[in-house]
Amino acid sequence: MSKRLTGLVSALVVAVGGSLAAAAPAQAATPAVMITKAYYNSPGSDTGSNTSLNAEYVRLTNKRSSTINLKYWTLRDKSNHVYKFASDFKLGAGASVYIHTGKGTNTSTHRYWGSGAYIWNNTGDTAYLRNSAGTAIDSCSWGSSGSYTNC
Repeated sequence: MSKRLTGLVSALVVAVGGSLAAAAPAQAATPAVMITKAYYNSPGSDTGSNTSLNAEYVRLTNKRSSTINLKYWTLRDKSNHVYKFASDFKLGAGASVYIHTGKGTNTSTHRYWGSGAYIWNNTGDTAYLRNSAGTAIDSCSWGSSGSYTNC
């Protein structure tokens, strides 16, 4: 009788424990790299100058405690304008990098799309970040008011 009772209690514990685990809400893991800001409406008039283009940017932040290589990762908008990290680019733990629309010299904290036209729509758009396998990592959307959004 004792073995039978022990088996019954064990089965009950497994069943109740499994039910409790299944009832807990699933929480999405924080992406390793997140879009943390989009400055989609550069200050002043949209003159199309390189200075104005570079005032339009998206900031990516490494939320992990280790360096992440962004080689072949992409940043894109709804119209499928694509920026690609074509070479090894290591983003340090907790570090941020700004992807500017215009032309410039790439550094460890500032990268340049090289576009001669604005990428991010002032009337609303979405920035999409994908890893080298094309998997969606993060996105950030905004509407038609303001000049930037913190994501």
